[in-house]
This record gives sequence, C-alpha cells and structure tokens, in this order.
Amino acid sequence: MSTATLPPAERLARLTVLLAEWQGAWRPLPFRHRRLPWEERMPGLAAMLRALDETALTRLQDAPFEHSPLAAWLPVEELAALVDLPAISADSVEPPSAWSAHIGGRKWQQIVAFAARMPVAADRPLIEWCAGKGHLARTLSRLHGCHVTALEWQASLCAAGRCLAERQGADVALVGQDVMAGDATRWLGGNGHLAALHACGDLHVRLIELAADHAGAVTLAPCCYHRTAAERYRPLSRYARRLTAERGLALARDDLTLAVQETVTAPRGDRRRRARANAWRLGFDALQREVRGIDAYLPVPSLAHGRLPETFAGFCRWAAEQKGLALPARLDAARFEREGQRRLAEVERLELVRHLFRRPLEVWLALDRRMRLEEAGFAVELGTFCARELTPRNLLLRAEAEPRGKSVGRRGFAPRPGQR
Repeated sequence: MSTATLPPAERLARLTVLLAEWQGAWRPLPFRHRRLPWEERMPGLAAMLRALDETALTRLQDAPFEHSPLAAWLPVEELAALVDLPAISADSVEPPSAWSAHIGGRKWQQIVAFAARMPVAADRPLIEWCAGKGHLARTLSRLHGCHVTALEWQASLCAAGRCLAERQGADVALVGQDVMAGDATRWLGGNGHLAALHACGDLHVRLIELAADHAGAVTLAPCCYHRTAAERYRPLSRYARRLTAERGLALARDDLTLAVQETVTAPRGDRRRRARANAWRLGFDALQREVRGIDAYLPVPSLAHGRLPETFAGFCRWAAEQKGLALPARLDAARFEREGQRRLAEVERLELVRHLFRRPLEVWLALDRRMRLEEAGFAVELGTFCARELTPRNLLLRAEAEPRGKSVGRRGFAPRPGQR
C-alpha cells in the first residue's frame, strides 16, 4: 500500500516505531556535546556531515529528504513517505485585496488559504479560538455574510479588533474570554464550528478536548506544540498512548520544540543576528569548559532581540556573571570567538540528523490530534492548507461530527491499525 492511501492509524503506528527506534539519533542536541552519543555507532555519518560544503549544507537544510546522503545510515525514504500528506481541497476564494488592510502580507495569505478550506454552514455558529484582533473572523464574516464570535483573552486585542470590525462592517463579536477557563464552554453550544489558525500548544489542545463533547465541526492549524504546562507529553488519543507505551516513546516538553524548529520566513537580517548569537554562545561554551575544568555544557539564559552585547567579549562577561564564573584577567576573546564560529559550522551540519525527524514528529503530533477527534466520533481530514514557503506550520485538521447513528458514540470510537 502506498503512503498516499495509508490509513492514518497505520501511519501513526509506523511513525511511532521510527521515532522510538531512532530516538538515540534525534534526541541529542549537537550544541551540548563535543561528540554526539550516536557517533560511535555511525562514525561514517558524522565524518560525512562534518565534511559537507556550504552548498550541500544549505540544500539539505532546505530539503532534508531530497537526494540525501544521510540515507546510507538513516531511514530517509520511509520518513519522507510517511510525512507526505495530501493538500486539503479548497473552494475558490479570492477576497478583495482591500480586506488585507492592517494584516501582514504573509499572514493575509495564510488566512485566505485557511478560509478557502473551511466549510461554513448557514445553520452552524462560527467561533474563532484565540482570535487576536479577529483577522480570520472578519474575513470569514465578510466572505460568508455571517456572524462570527471571536474569543480572545487580551483586552487590548479585543478593543482593537472591535474597531476594525466596525470600520469594515464585519459582523464579528470580539469577546474577552480566557479559553483555558472553565466557562469557555458557554460559547460552544452543541453544533458550533470552532476555527483556529496557529493556536499554540495547550490552547489548541483545549480546543480539541472541548470540541470532543461540545462542537459540531473543527478547522484547526496547530502550532507551537511545546507551549504546554506539562513537562511530559501525554498523547491526546488512547491509540497513541497505547503505541507509545508499547514502543517506549516518551516525549518531554523540550522534545516537542523539534517539531517547530523549521523556519522559512525569517528576514535575512534576523537570520544573521541569530547565527551570531549562536556562535557567541558556542564560543562561551568552549570558554566556560576551560575555566571550570569541566567538559560539560552549561546553560546560559536567553537574551531578547536587541539586548545582545555589542562585542563577543561583552557577551562572555555577561554570561559569566549570570553563572557566577570568574573569567581570566587576560581573556583571549578572539580565540574563543573563532572557536564559536568553528563550532557553529559543525553544529549546523550535525543538526541535519535532527532535521530528518522534525517533520515526522510534527506529523506524529498532528495524527495524535486527529485520532483524538476520531475517537470522539468525528470524521477527520489531515493535510496541508498552503505551501511550506508560506509557513512551515501548514498542517490542517478539518473535522465534522458524525451523526450518532454512524458510530458507537462521541466517546466510543477506537481506531486500530489500518482502520479509518
């Protein structure tokens, strides 16, 4: 059976096997290790990666599955097949360009792509979850001539959204609501359609859990799976919980960050600043190992954009102060800055191993969410709603509650491998 027609339960099962089997390769963070734990088993892979030139590095960063030399050691072909999801069918939607006022160009394109894949029924209330200023809600209201309730907890965003809705004549009610609070269910009813474009972590998990009992449809593009209060990830679906227990796959909150590390939209200047900050951190790491006489990574707090010291030496003094370290009176900053640049080049190449498992982990998490909705009695589609170049977070769940007569109930559906 080709992966294009692979039932979601079987796709989830195969991804679970691969993520568990290869966790020794994708879990270790290269910036923490002088020598990665898997290098002893795959010395040829490590040597090949370190020898990559810049052109090959950039190509594999942009397209980790295409003509990858890592396939000699890792299951590249199978991973590529398992993350190959179909594009969700779309209606022909072309909102007037004037509607994009007050919305960033890339965000507007995402909204248009999302709205084109969101079926709207006249008899079903529409609720935007974590709405911000209600950009999606206004677009849906104007497209379909309907009322939309937009839930947002920040009062300032609600106020700004109300002004925009009134100015544009959109029938949108911006409601101040903490969606994590117990009273969030009052907006759902029994047949409402919940929509969320890039709701983060616990916020979209909350949407799914409430929708299981209180909604008639869901259209969701999940995001930022690692933004959760729990230190350990507990699969949402009974099926995924069984699989992870059987295969020994236990995910920590930090592991979930891998699923959202791909970025294709950052401005070139931001990428340069990030690279410099990473090189400085790696340079300080080499320095602190020498100063402490302990060959082990020492975490340093993050610095917000614009607060990075102007020089590497200044950064080292700041970092040392944060960790209570006394630096040598005569610090050879140039030597450690060069070492940071060398280590950054090495780390970027060794990170290619983790890049192979980035999308598989994201698809695995989305499949777990799909299974949770299916177990609640929804018919669910999972696919992409836009090109990766528009946003790497392009997965979409589109779910419709099935009539109770067609399943064993909203809580009784339990998929097995090969079952849709």
